[in-house]
Amino acid sequence: MIEEKIEINKIPAETEYYDVMGGSHRWEVKVHDHGSVALVDSMPRLAPVGQTADFAICQAARVSYGAGTKKVSEDKGLIRYLYRHQHTSPFEMVEFKFHCVMPVFIARQWIRHRTANVNEYSARYSVMPDKFYHPSAEDVRKQSVSNRQGGEEQLEAKTAQEFLDYLDKVEENYKTYNNLLEKGLSRELGRIGLPVSIYTEWYWKIDLHNLFHFLRLRMDSHSQKEIRDYANTIFALIKPIVPVACEAFMDYAFESIKLTRLEIEAIRSGKPINTTNKRETEEWEQKKQLLGLDKTSQA
Repeated sequence: MIEEKIEINKIPAETEYYDVMGGSHRWEVKVHDHGSVALVDSMPRLAPVGQTADFAICQAARVSYGAGTKKVSEDKGLIRYLYRHQHTSPFEMVEFKFHCVMPVFIARQWIRHRTANVNEYSARYSVMPDKFYHPSAEDVRKQSVSNRQGGEEQLEAKTAQEFLDYLDKVEENYKTYNNLLEKGLSRELGRIGLPVSIYTEWYWKIDLHNLFHFLRLRMDSHSQKEIRDYANTIFALIKPIVPVACEAFMDYAFESIKLTRLEIEAIRSGKPINTTNKRETEEWEQKKQLLGLDKTSQA
């Protein structure tokens, strides 16, 4: 046997380690009425006492195995430097596995991020649950004029109620779906009449670098509120485990402002941005407000 020729040297740890999830089986947060996000595992699961899972980022960056460990303050400076200069591979040494329950319409947006490992509940093999996302009247939004994808202001009450009544009728069709399955209809065909408001679930594993990319887009105010609720929940779950990396993410990505060459030239010259693109001009106006630049000085 080949295995008999391989000698494994089991090296004891030079320092004391602890479980970054505190020995818990899962950290779970409820989202909306029927949804949830649960952190079920983390890599590394063990971190040196006195440190967080952030240590794995520094370990990879230094290409070491913990020998001559730097001070925590030096580790923080290194992590912030790595993120600031987009040295992303060390962040890929940290991974998280989540169990997520969400409506299908959110899952279809979510799966657009193709840098994770996913295994989803199958409606071919199993009966879909009698659970639907049903927003409150306050969450029924009017179509945005400036954003084709989204909705912003609350829809007037009468039309909002019409929409909620429509959802009630759609959800009532679940009884027909279930009855047809009991009469022998295949599950793979029965599922095609179900609405995208029905809930699905999956296990989702992703490294920290790609997770930050997901969060930067899905925590943004321009993202659909429903998936933004899930993204904010994920960030809250990982922050205690990699607090230094999360701080760097907020400082250098999520709460930062990226300037284009044209925008930098507009600041330097004091003139309007040199473009005829309406959307680019609107984005520049938004950035000027965030930067506190005087509009009159740009005229």
